[in-house]
Order: sequence, then C-alpha cells, then structure tokens
Amino acid sequence: MFDVSGRTVVMTGGSGVLGRVIARGLAARGANLVLLGRDLARTEAVVSELAGPATAADVRHLALQGDVLNRQDLERAAQAALETHGRIDALINGAGGNAPTATTSADRSFFDLPLEAIEDVLALNLMGTILPCQVFGRVMATQGEGAIVNISSASATRPLTRVVAYSAAKAAVTNFTQWLAVHLAEEHSPALRVNAIVPGFFLTEQNRFLVTDRETGQLTDRGRKIVNHTPMRRLGDPQDLVAAVTWLLSPGARFVTGAVIPVDGGFSAFSGV
Repeated sequence: MFDVSGRTVVMTGGSGVLGRVIARGLAARGANLVLLGRDLARTEAVVSELAGPATAADVRHLALQGDVLNRQDLERAAQAALETHGRIDALINGAGGNAPTATTSADRSFFDLPLEAIEDVLALNLMGTILPCQVFGRVMATQGEGAIVNISSASATRPLTRVVAYSAAKAAVTNFTQWLAVHLAEEHSPALRVNAIVPGFFLTEQNRFLVTDRETGQLTDRGRKIVNHTPMRRLGDPQDLVAAVTWLLSPGARFVTGAVIPVDGGFSAFSGV
C-alpha cells in the first residue's frame, strides 16, 4: 500500500534542507529521483548522497540544472526524465522561499516594501508551483496517472506577522492545489491526484536566525512563541515529512486528492487557549 519503489519522482527544491531529507527518504524506499535546481553543484551533491559511494554512476537518480520559472528548463528536465526512466510518476514542488526585502521588520515598514521584492516571492512560490505542474503534469495526464505533492505553509491559513508576501503566496498554493486536483480528475483522469503538505515550523536556512539566536543557538522570542503555540512543544524534524510525502505518492493514497495535510505538531489546530 505504501510502496514507491521503481516510481520516478521529479522534485524541485531538492537541495534544500527539507527537500534533501524527503529525497533521501524516497530514494531509500526505492524511488527514482530526478532533482531540479538552479545550483547544479548543490543538486549533484544531493544525488551523490542518494546513490552512495558504490553506485555513484547509477542512473537511477538524476541531477539537472533548471529554474522553476523557466519553461524551457522544465521541458528539458521532463525530456531527460523520460529518456532515462520512460515515464514520470510523481512531482514534488519543493522550490520556494521568502526574501528579507519582502518581510516587514522594525526598520522596514509594510508601506515601503518594494513591489519587485513582493513580486519575486509571489512568483517563486506560486508560479514556481504552477509551471512545473503544467510541464510535468502534462506528461502524467498523457500517461493517465500520476501524483503531485505541493508544499504549502502554516502561514497560508493563519498569516504570520512580517511575512506578507510569503503568506499570500502559500495561501494561493493551497487554493491552486485544490483547483488542480478537481481539474485533472474531471478533465483528464481520476487516477491523477494533487495534494499538498503543510509543514509547521522546521529549522531551515531561511528561518534559522528568526527562530534561533545567531550567537547562542537558543530560541529567539519569535521561536519561543512558535513552540508555545505548537501543542507538541518542539520544532519539526525534517524526517517528520518523509512518511506523509511517501503516503501521498503511494497506492495507499489512491482515493486522496485535493487534500492539504498539516505536518505541524498541532500548530494549526491550536487556538492558543
């Protein structure tokens, strides 16, 4: 029911903190990974970890250079995946992120945030999800089956202070996930599934110095607020995401589409009272 062995999974953002762990988890369960990233060296480093020293030349896993906002890059990646594995079974849209210039702070007023910074964050998170769904989703629609997992955020439904553009973009990703699930099932094949996971608060390079102190490594005031609002009273471990993603890609989730699954230690369920 939860077997993903032999399935070809395209993943954007696979060289990030969370993406790398998800990729390792799927590879350990026998999936073929096609990782797409702007920094080819970083992406190749992840693929070398997946293959292991003894099988570094194994073509089970591919590292490809590409930008999720460039359709030609995505189409080249789709062609490479098909030439190597013959099909694409799944897509994980892991690329995304925020920018300091699109985030409010004590010395950066919302009223002064540059339009370009907001547009960049919206494009990376929303269009960087929609475009891969168009390119790789077309392949799966032709096959008549496949699974897509998008990455939303805890800030999509309860917008966090400061991260105005990121919260708006992830809310749009949640909405798009549900829209695409219905569209693909009704217009193409009921065996095409689209879901999203909603990670809670995990320590990544993006948020490390918002959540922990740069000098001591202890939780900042913001970090303590997050943990206090998480019933499980801890930050997430990237390993916590692996089982959820594996399930959504597996036959065990064959009747699951349009779902937005929190993996957040109860953050989204807690009112604070």
